[in-house]
Amino acid sequence: MRVFITGVAGFLGSHLADAFLARGDDVVGIDNLIGGDPENVPDGVRWTVADCNEWAPIERGMRECDVVLHCAATAHEGLSVFSPHENARHGYSASAAIFSVAASVGVKRVVFTSSMARYGKGEKPPPFHEGMIPYPEDPYGIGKVAAEQLLANLAETHGFEYVIAVPHNIIGERQRFRDPYRNAISIFANMMLQGRQPVIYGDGSQTRSFSYVGDCVAPLVAMATEPHVVGETINIGPDREVVSVLEAARIVARVLGKPFDPSFKPPRPREVKEAHCSADKARTMLGYETKVGLEEAIIRTVAWVKQHGPKPFDYHLDLEIRNDKVPETWAKRLF
Repeated sequence: MRVFITGVAGFLGSHLADAFLARGDDVVGIDNLIGGDPENVPDGVRWTVADCNEWAPIERGMRECDVVLHCAATAHEGLSVFSPHENARHGYSASAAIFSVAASVGVKRVVFTSSMARYGKGEKPPPFHEGMIPYPEDPYGIGKVAAEQLLANLAETHGFEYVIAVPHNIIGERQRFRDPYRNAISIFANMMLQGRQPVIYGDGSQTRSFSYVGDCVAPLVAMATEPHVVGETINIGPDREVVSVLEAARIVARVLGKPFDPSFKPPRPREVKEAHCSADKARTMLGYETKVGLEEAIIRTVAWVKQHGPKPFDYHLDLEIRNDKVPETWAKRLF
């Protein structure tokens, strides 16, 4: 099987490339390197530095591919409130390009990695399940829902298969820990390794579930290969170790053997208070199981950051909207 992966130099995309190569598949991909790193790409992958909005290199790479896994995105949910155009360009617009090329070259199946942001505050309180009506709370979630709807529409019209994966808060090795806009666990670890204390937005009581990247790979491979999942939307991630952001930061401090005295900043606009999902459908349809628990996942993530050493944070994306609602940590580059 020949597989095309967008964001192949990124966090999730590179781990998926490893998995498909291990199966003996041919892996092709692209990455614009906004958030990816060439060192992440496994040997044996044929890939190009290109943006998802560039038709020609995508078409060349995608020809004769059986499956497309669309992982690329500027997955900056909080930042999307202040940079909605940038987020849309590398979110919905990029997805529209990938899905269009896939239809034009005759790809058999597209697997789209959506986001838990699709649920927003939720039709009902969490855990969120796939049957709920999406109520996205921010531009990032809005773009993901729009891309899901576009994919279903194009697949029905042009006769290819699709599956929608809904991962949430993936952590682990290869995560970009210099990014000040996303990846809370890595931000906490990078700050503490610099001898600083973590910054918490609000009071830290926001609840989340964190997924170890290795536990997300097998269900995504199944979504790319199994016939019974076609047309399905499936949450992938643990649902039995929900944790507050404050407690997650405390675990990072404990793992590093550091004191814990965080500073608190005002809540970020449109941040959802409770966000965690049911994994029942994934267990039933994909045989999903959590093999790496929360604390071990944090230990492995922290070890990755520690191995590479603390780095200055890279404010690599601009704020399109600047007003008094912008978090001080971004406006004044406090990280």
